[in-house]
Amino acid sequence: MNNDIFPMIHYFSDDYIKGIELPKLFTFPFCYSPHPLSVKAAESLQEYLKSKSEWISELQKGKMFGVLVVQTNNGKLGFLAAFSGILLGSYLHEYFVPPIYNLLDSRCFFKPEEKCISSLNKQIIELEESDEYQKCLTKLEQTKQDAITALEKIKKDNILAKQRRDELRKSIGANSAENDRLIKESQFQKAEYKRLEKWWKQEVEKQQIAFDYIKEKINKLKEERKKRSTILQTQIFEQFKLLNAKGEKRNLCEIFISTSQKVPPAGAGECAAPKLLQYAYQHHLKPICMAEFWWGNSPQSEIRKHGYYYPSCKHKCEPILNYMLQGLEVEANPLLMQSSWEKSLPIIYEDEYLLILDKPYGMLSVPGKENHYSVYQYVKDNYPQATGPLIVHRLDMDTSGLIMIAKNKYTHSLLQSLFEERLIKKRYIAWLDGKLPENVPTKGFIRLPLRPDYTNRPYQLVDESNGKPAITRYEVLGINEFIKNGEIQVVTRIAYYPITGRTHQLRIHSAHHKGMNLPIMGDKLYGKAADRMYLHSDYMEFQHPITKKRLKITSSAHFM
Repeated sequence: MNNDIFPMIHYFSDDYIKGIELPKLFTFPFCYSPHPLSVKAAESLQEYLKSKSEWISELQKGKMFGVLVVQTNNGKLGFLAAFSGILLGSYLHEYFVPPIYNLLDSRCFFKPEEKCISSLNKQIIELEESDEYQKCLTKLEQTKQDAITALEKIKKDNILAKQRRDELRKSIGANSAENDRLIKESQFQKAEYKRLEKWWKQEVEKQQIAFDYIKEKINKLKEERKKRSTILQTQIFEQFKLLNAKGEKRNLCEIFISTSQKVPPAGAGECAAPKLLQYAYQHHLKPICMAEFWWGNSPQSEIRKHGYYYPSCKHKCEPILNYMLQGLEVEANPLLMQSSWEKSLPIIYEDEYLLILDKPYGMLSVPGKENHYSVYQYVKDNYPQATGPLIVHRLDMDTSGLIMIAKNKYTHSLLQSLFEERLIKKRYIAWLDGKLPENVPTKGFIRLPLRPDYTNRPYQLVDESNGKPAITRYEVLGINEFIKNGEIQVVTRIAYYPITGRTHQLRIHSAHHKGMNLPIMGDKLYGKAADRMYLHSDYMEFQHPITKKRLKITSSAHFM
């Protein structure tokens, strides 16, 4: 490969891409299987990364890289390469396209203003860590605690005194002189408590004023920092002037103003995909196809596998790429493509109260945003007399197997209670993409709390602090090897027994490095796309809530 026309193009040799046809449409960046040309480009970039021995420690931390296959005016094919964010403290590296806007350029306004904001940060830290601030804070907290302790003691003493007076009154009878003395004692103790309460309140206020004097300095510095940061961020966003295939130009603020976010998130415009498209448009190169892959160790919360391809992020990139791709003929979103289904689904069990179907992979449990055909709609069409919510639990669209339907609202509520009380035993069969790592036991429990990735739905994250408990029992069934597309494919067969039922629980517990460390074969979100996702709900056991009969329902996985 050479780059004799444009310095950033890595041209393909004819032999390297022999027999590969150009795609008819450009890659839909948020859900795709990489085109063979993108794979060739990515493999070339990966070989380059392997050759950079001085980058090993930096790359091990993990980073997203991207490739864009392009065609020149004279028909030559090559690819551009980019990385997300910054690499080794710089935006500029040979082999990679430059950033859309270089914040580290010596002529940029960013450095002086960043220095000013850093100075404010330093002042805030110095004040918060100063002896004076810490002494005032300690004194305030101690005074508050002393006030509570002192007043609580007086309260207890007064209660004991009142009990003593009550006993005396019983013994002295109508002795008015002694009664008068007891009344005066009670009045004195109440007045003394109020006096001490007022005194302690004044002592706390004194310490609060001393503390607030320093705190106010800190707050003013923080307000100044926030103001400067907001202005700086806006100035930065205005410098990111992005092109699309029509030749139009908009900055980030103009792109995001029509979104629900209104304001671009930090780091917008610094991902690999926008950098690649920007360079192609600037140099009149025709975008052909694109792919992004992760290189290095996985983050703690997200699922990122070394060398795996991933879609562009939605939080930062969706508004940007929706704009930048205008003027290109782009593939349709495969998740929105309507699938055709047989008019009848396999019925595994049925009585007058409930129904258990064998859901095919790729079919929704309930209607989505695009109102695609779903199990819910199937039941509505074929069981018009059924009432209530119908669907008792859900399976992911790409998961096949047993799904339970209640024919009336009362049965639905009873079955929901069984699920909530974990009285319904379920088993899933899966193929994991690869051989089980030696450090992973062949049976046991996975406990990784989960929560939604609010900025990149429908993904879920592992979150030890804020996630909901997610527990899966598992048992490895064996390891299979077979030939697929001329290559040896190794899969680990596994049975999952979910204790909880979080969204994408089995998918993340499979793929995460603290789980099985192997994604489910065909998992488009957390692994590699295949002809299907190899996850099937094959067993369900429970006591019928009406007839009280013990039911054991099975459905064979077609891939076993």
